[in-house]
Amino acid sequence: MKNQILALSIGLITLSAFSQKDELKAAGKALKNDDFKTAKEAILPLESIEETMDSKYKAEYYFIKGQAYGKSNVEKAAEAYNKLFAYEKEIGKDKYTKDAQPKLNDLIQYVSNLAITFYNDDKDYKKASENFYLTYKLSPSDTSFLYNAAVSASLSKEYDASLSYYKELQSVGYTGIATEYLATNKESGEVESLGSKQNRDSMVKFGQYINPIQETSESKQSEIVKNISYILINQGKTDEAIVAIKEARKADPKDLNLLLNEAQLYIQLEEMDKFGSLMQEAIKLDPTNPTLFFNLGVVNANEKKTEDAIGYYKKAIELDPDYGDAHMNLAVAILSGEQEIVVEMNKNLSNIKKYDELELQQKALYRKALPHLEKADEIKRSLDTVKSLLNIYDILRMNEKAAVLRPIYKKMREQ
Repeated sequence: MKNQILALSIGLITLSAFSQKDELKAAGKALKNDDFKTAKEAILPLESIEETMDSKYKAEYYFIKGQAYGKSNVEKAAEAYNKLFAYEKEIGKDKYTKDAQPKLNDLIQYVSNLAITFYNDDKDYKKASENFYLTYKLSPSDTSFLYNAAVSASLSKEYDASLSYYKELQSVGYTGIATEYLATNKESGEVESLGSKQNRDSMVKFGQYINPIQETSESKQSEIVKNISYILINQGKTDEAIVAIKEARKADPKDLNLLLNEAQLYIQLEEMDKFGSLMQEAIKLDPTNPTLFFNLGVVNANEKKTEDAIGYYKKAIELDPDYGDAHMNLAVAILSGEQEIVVEMNKNLSNIKKYDELELQQKALYRKALPHLEKADEIKRSLDTVKSLLNIYDILRMNEKAAVLRPIYKKMREQ
């Protein structure tokens, strides 16, 4: 009985080898006719014996399987092609590799284009994320696709997926730093990115482009940490968000972007004292940055430290004379002193002399704030700047300026 069972087993193995050859032949014939459905049906029985398949059919099987699944199942097709590359490398042959590599490249390009279309045209960020991530899995050296997957997942509010992708970016050491090769299109005059250095130089050589330059993008590592923190906050994991950004800052304490990201985190948490402390630290790192002084002005104004706020706004304006928001906030900070004067005026309605003195103080305050309001309006006119100016012009009886501004205010209010 044992001998009979053994003989039967040997017979099955022999039959299986013949079957492999026939099924591969049928699948190959179907592919020539672009009949992918029949090709997949033909190789389906072989998938269960893939690991034990006769070695002389293995490379052909992977090649046919990759073609059969193709765009209908890119992941499965790519897996087959990659197994083909590994197998032929192992046996020291490349009979099918040279034909399979461009087919895999076409699949990668196909999925990449799908992702870009979903992102730019359809605004379907969930599908964009899925296809960006698939592109990355098909071509792991192209880590920018993993970054795009993380961004897209966040936009679609798929926060768990986005967080996973961002952490994977950190684990592979992604920086986002890249060199872009640019040149000016002679016909349009536009500066364009031309891909590789070789391609850019060729375009210049042929005379289609001039002024070749190259630019290096900034690191995205601090942005990744910031986005991880924001996702954790959205998930209600505030403590984890703080730990994440603090750990990143320990590794690079002089990274201004990381510091500002941590500061932004405290704004969201409404912990303005910690925000202010970080702004002071930021100023030490970048003492000529007007935005940092402006932010400190806002913090101090919110804490009713008006004189300190005024000092910080003035410093911001000193560094950037055309800082419209700083001019506006400085005017508001100056005018905040009016409230105390008005209280005293109401107390002295029957004391004409005292009331007149207080009124003069009030007008002096308006005159002090007026140049900054006018500058803010000059830099960026808004309903607020026009309304505030018109109010002061009326109080100071600057009738000609008020007459010019009144129809403008009326038109803006009606829009």
